[in-house]
Amino acid sequence: MIVVNVKENESIEKALKRFKKKFDKTGVIRELRSRQAFEKPSITRRTEVIKAAYKQRMQEEEGK
Repeated sequence: MIVVNVKENESIEKALKRFKKKFDKTGVIRELRSRQAFEKPSITRRTEVIKAAYKQRMQEEEGK
């Protein structure tokens, strides 16, 4: 369970923003979306490899 302590004289908007940030870090929504439709393990691996190659290309271009 996520707990966000609201400080004295802190606006609700700021506390809500901190809650949303903590909630995003847990990855609950990402997990929920991935479970909505089954994906074969081979496709999962393939997408991970494609993402890794893309990230590596971006880092190499950034270094130039």
